[in-house]
Formats: sequence, structure tokens, C-alpha cells
Amino acid sequence: MEKPSPPPPPFSKSKEIKSPQPMASTTSLQRKKLGSHFLASDERRFAAAAGAPNAIGTTPLDIRGAPIPERDLPRTGGWVAAFFIFGNETAERMAYYGLSVNMVVFLFKVMHLPFAASAGAVNTFLGISQASSVLGGFLADAYLGRYWTIAGFATLYLLGLVGLTLAATLPALVPSQQGCDTLAMLLGGCQPAERWQMAYLYAALYVTAFGAAGIRPCVSSFGADQFDDRDVNYKRRLDRFFNLFYLAVTVGAIAAFTLVVYIQMHHGWAAAFGALAIAMGASNALFFAGTPLYRHKAPGGSPLTRVAQVLVAAFRKRHAGFDSGGYVGLHEVAGPKSAIRGSAKIEHTDDFRWLDKAALRLVQDGHNDGEIDPWRLCTVTQVEEVKILMRLLPVPTCTIMLSVVLTEFLTLSVQQAYTLNTALPLLGSHLPVTCMPVFPCLAIFLLLALYYHTFVPLARRLTGHPHGASQLQRVGLGLAFSILSVVWAGAFERYRRRYAVEHGYLGLFLTPMPGLTAYWLLIQYCLIGVAEVFCLVGLIEFLYQEAPDAMRSVGSAYAAVAGGLGCFVATAINNAVDAATGDVLEGRPSWLAQNINVARFDYLYWLLAVLSTVNLAVFLYFASIYTYRSSPHQATTANNKEQEEVSNI
Repeated sequence: MEKPSPPPPPFSKSKEIKSPQPMASTTSLQRKKLGSHFLASDERRFAAAAGAPNAIGTTPLDIRGAPIPERDLPRTGGWVAAFFIFGNETAERMAYYGLSVNMVVFLFKVMHLPFAASAGAVNTFLGISQASSVLGGFLADAYLGRYWTIAGFATLYLLGLVGLTLAATLPALVPSQQGCDTLAMLLGGCQPAERWQMAYLYAALYVTAFGAAGIRPCVSSFGADQFDDRDVNYKRRLDRFFNLFYLAVTVGAIAAFTLVVYIQMHHGWAAAFGALAIAMGASNALFFAGTPLYRHKAPGGSPLTRVAQVLVAAFRKRHAGFDSGGYVGLHEVAGPKSAIRGSAKIEHTDDFRWLDKAALRLVQDGHNDGEIDPWRLCTVTQVEEVKILMRLLPVPTCTIMLSVVLTEFLTLSVQQAYTLNTALPLLGSHLPVTCMPVFPCLAIFLLLALYYHTFVPLARRLTGHPHGASQLQRVGLGLAFSILSVVWAGAFERYRRRYAVEHGYLGLFLTPMPGLTAYWLLIQYCLIGVAEVFCLVGLIEFLYQEAPDAMRSVGSAYAAVAGGLGCFVATAINNAVDAATGDVLEGRPSWLAQNINVARFDYLYWLLAVLSTVNLAVFLYFASIYTYRSSPHQATTANNKEQEEVSNI
């Protein structure tokens, strides 16, 4: 049984954490890390006394923000609530991928934009919809909470899809299609769209983009919120949740690359976009139907403000020393809860020590709560939030190259498929080229379905890890598979180009070559699908679990922002390659010439392989120095042992 705590020091009512008194008789205490100045709070002492890992955690709230009574917890959250959220994500991904695969063709064939401009516009749409996800994460963590953020942006998403459906339905919103055949499209002879028509289309498209941006960082986090982090099986359930979540994403993508493409080919653009709007409306209804079951986490106030306060306070005290005469201790509120709503206290760590000066309490900072200026003195938990965000940053940054490869495959592989034989002998028909991206989705679906029965048992024997591989190991494995995918893509493209030249197809870049099947592309598609499973599922789980409690939506937005930046980086690489390798005056075609049989896509793929290899090496370095946040129970035990060491000295 724990000994009673000593009487509080005179400054206890001002809620600072006293540093231990120096002892000249021993040198070991002098070498103690700065963390020893962060003494145990009431919460950690209670948890250690209870000896239970579920003693620490954030209390689930109902939709009104009131704590859910323990007797009502079994009737909320869990897998039932999660499946309502899976349905919403499936429809959202169906709409997102449905637009990504169809909008390039719509802009080219209906709005009469050049093919390069159409692809660039869609890349920009994809990039903005992902990169601006930090806005949704910020609003969810700061003010609205994840539920209301999803509800608002899902409605915005639906309005954008309705607007796109109207654009494809009303003849007045598109240019005249009279006399616009395939040859006229290629030669630019079709009537161009009016400015106001393009303005309307882009307005609807970017309303959709911002709707997706608000939803994306919140859905996975809100789904994970349905599981009690005080439960002993929390980690195992969270691991399975993120795999099933990505399975829902994959189902939506498969529907986009098959069902939506079929509707477009047989019933037109209005029916295709209308199907996306109907699916999104049904998913919104499903999401709202699950409202009584959901568990909520309280928004913790503006995370950007808290980050700014830490940086400003640390800068103001940059000249203060931890051994100065006016040093009182590292500031933290007393009691079991942190000063940040919706967040548990975070253990002090010893990296980024310059940030600790933001929590460095000096005599002149005052002794009363009312005297504390948050721009001069922050809590340890607030400082640790910033440290965590900084430690997390290199991991999603290293996944930008995977997004670059995915973006390139989305356009380059489709162009390759147009020159290949897509016949389905057993069905006596041809597979539409726009359906080709379904194959990585099928690979993802198969791998996720077999993940716990094949990969985990095999990997567990090699690594000893209970889940087969850690989150960072899975991210690294995914990056390695992405390198294999572009290496194979480069090798096959070299063979395809040589075949086209040798068989007289050099100028016939829109004519399929009967002797060369498109299904050689399945190898690169399957490899990139495996890369997605390991890298992106591991990344989403890693960011949710490692992010601070009150910043989990912002943490999840890291992955989406990395995906958006990948779209922009892919565009920048293409522009740089096009400018550096092509010369119209000298008659030298670019690596990305419109005639794929003259272009050198193989060189671009190998360039991506080199960049991806360098990226993997950088990732391995940061992964090797990263230390996972310990679980609350582990943190309590470690802190208890450290305090015993201090007292024994």
C-alpha cells in the first residue's frame, strides 16, 4: 500500500510541480534526466496504487458532452457503432475515386480541355482535397468535435456531388458537342467551354474537394474513438479496426472502378455522377442513424494556439537556465486531469529540451493561477503535445513518395493500357481501360482478408511481435513494395515500347496492340496494392495511437496532407522532367510526350525508383531513432520506479 503523500509545499496552490532538492552527497542524482523534475501527479499515483492498466484514459462522452455512465457504456460504441462509420467511409471513397477516374475523361471529352490540362486539373483537385484535410482535423480537435465536423462536411460533400450531377445533366452548363468526334478532340477542334461554365464546374468540384477534406481526417479517428482506451483489449481491437477501416476504403474504390465506370459507359455522365450523389446521401443517412450509439471525445480547444503558446514561451525563456536561482520547477496542473480538455496528462520526455523552457516556472511567473500568462508559461502536457507532433512529422513525410508513385500510376498506367490488349477471353469482351485501377484494390482486398490468417502468424515467427510487425515496420515494408512496383513498371514499359516500335505501332499510340496483353500491368498493380496495405494502414494506426489525445484528428490529417503533397510533387516532377528532356526546336520528344510510344515512361519509372530508394533510406533512419509512446500503465510503472530510485538515493 502506498505511503501517504507528504504535506504540500507552499506553492501547491499555484499548481506547479516542484523540482527535487539537489543532493551534493551523490553524483548519480545530478546526472538524472530533466524528466526527474516532473514529479508524479495524483493521477499516476492513483493508477499505480490501483495496479490496473485501465485506470488511466479519457472518459467517453455522449453527443451533449456529458460523461456516459458506466452502466450505459455497453450500449454505446464498439463494433456496432464502428460499422455505421464504415458505411460512411465506403460511400465517401466511392465518390472520391469515382471522380478521380472519371473526371479526367469528362473534362477532356465533354468540357473539351486538352488531355494534359484535364489531368493537371484532376491532380490539383486530388491534392487540395487531401492537403486541406488539416482544416477538418483542426476544426474537429479545436471546436466542433469529430461527429459534427463529419456531419457538416459530409453535407458539403453531397452538395458538391449534386452540383456536378447538374453540370452533366443540363446542356447549358457544358459546351456544344456538335461535330466533336475523336479526331476533333485530339486536334483541339471542339468548341471550348465558356468561362462561366468552367467556373461553375470548378466551384462544384472544389466544394466536393473541401467536403472530402473535412471528412477524411475525422472518420478513422471517430471510428477508433468508439473503443474504450481503458479496456485491456484496446490495442488488439484498434489494430483490427484500422484494417477493417481500410477494407471499407477498398470496397468503395472497387465500386468506383467497376460499378461507376459501368454506369457511365451505359447510361452517361449524369447517371454516373448521380449515382455518386445518391451513394453519398445514403451514407450520410446511415451515419446519422447511428448517432445514439456513438461515443465522443471532447474538443480540446485550438491545437494551433497551444502550439504557438509553447513556441512563444520557449523563445521568451531561451536564455533561462534549468539551474538558475529563480528555477521553481516544470509547471503542470495538480490533480488527475490535464489542463487541456479531452486529454490525459502526458509524461515528460527529454528530447527537444529547448521546448521545456516553455514549462520552466520561475519565481517571477507568479504563484497564483490567475497570474499565469499562457504565452509565458505552459504546462508539461502542452509542451509534450508539441514534441509529439515534431517526432511524428518525419514518418508521414516519408510516405509522400508512395503518394507520388500512386499518382503517377493513376495516369501513366492508364495510358499504357490504351496501347495494350484488354480482351477477356472467357467473357468474350474487353475490359474498359478505366477499370484497370480496380486490380490494386482487389489485391488490397485479398491481402486484408487474409492478413490475420497468413501474414500475422508468419511475421510473428520472424519478429516476435504480437501483431506480426510494428506500425513502423509495416510502413517500411510498404515503401519497399512501392520500389518493387516502379522497378517492374519501368522494366515492362521498356519491353512494351520496344514491342510497339518493332511491330509498326510507333505512331499509333491510341491503338491497342493485339499481341501484347494489358494484364502484365497486374504485377505492378498488385505490388502497389500490397504497398498501400502495409504503408497506409500502418501509418493511419500509427498516427492515431501516437498523436496526443486532443490532437488525434490533426495527427490523422498528417497522412492525408502527405497524400495531397504527393499529388503536387508528382505534378512538379512531371513538369521538371518535361522541361528538362524535351526540346521542340531540336525535335527531341520529352519523356512524357503525348505519344507514349515515342515517350520514355520507363526512364520516369526508374527515376521514381531511385527517389523511392533514397526515401526509404531516410525513413529507416527516422524509424530507427523513434521511440513509441509508452502505454499509460507502462508510463505509470516506469514513473513509479524512477521515483523509488530518487527516494532511495
